[in-house]
Amino acid sequence: MVDRSADNGVRPNRARSMASAAAPILPGSTVTVVDVTSIYNGYTGFVQRISGDRAAVLFEGGNWDKLVTLRLRDLKPA
Repeated sequence: MVDRSADNGVRPNRARSMASAAAPILPGSTVTVVDVTSIYNGYTGFVQRISGDRAAVLFEGGNWDKLVTLRLRDLKPA
């Protein structure tokens, strides 16, 4: 998308393109589980690895750590 101003300069319209792009889920990202049928719904964790349509997410709390594999569609960037 191009914004043509009165000075005939050509500048990309970055506001629109950035707003439409969702933040990608990559290893190291912080994510929240949004699957209402999961016991981890609402938990926030760190993505350790991604394979196909699934991600291994590390949840930590006090004296415990848990690595769980979840579908990418059940996660949202935190």
